[in-house]
Amino acid sequence: MKPKMQAAVARLVRAGIVVLYAATLVACARGTSDLEAWATEVRNRPPPALEPLPVMQQFETFEYDAERLRDPFSAPQDNTQVASGPRPDPNRRKETLEAFPLDSLDMVGTLTSGSVLWGLVMAPDRVVHRVRGGNYLGQNEGRILTVAEDRIEVMELVPDGAGGWIERPASIALEDQ
Repeated sequence: MKPKMQAAVARLVRAGIVVLYAATLVACARGTSDLEAWATEVRNRPPPALEPLPVMQQFETFEYDAERLRDPFSAPQDNTQVASGPRPDPNRRKETLEAFPLDSLDMVGTLTSGSVLWGLVMAPDRVVHRVRGGNYLGQNEGRILTVAEDRIEVMELVPDGAGGWIERPASIALEDQ
């Protein structure tokens, strides 16, 4: 292209850009009357209805009169109830398996010697002990009632929280290996 022609094309491009800018400015200068009309119409709308307030429930009042009741943090006054019932024997010599919680002991089998069925119990220290009815195990004065092929029945003696003791049955089942 010739330099004169290049200059003419460049002027034409500049003129087109100027016209495009002018058109854009004219479009932006349009009035805001439609926006103002919409805002006025929204302001004139009635407000939406509010939800009704929830109905308040009437609660029955209760007056706590603790003056005539026993203090729950003091020992019971009636010692006759505490004296009756089962009690641990303080003079009984503790057996080896009474040093372990009942749930940490595992029955691993049985052994018959003559007419006596012995239970084999493994302690947490991995030592197997031989037990039979009348022996004690567990930390709650657990006395063995019976030894069967698949379980050992125990009667534990636990505190009842009021100074007395209650008997609670428990058992140790044979572990499947």
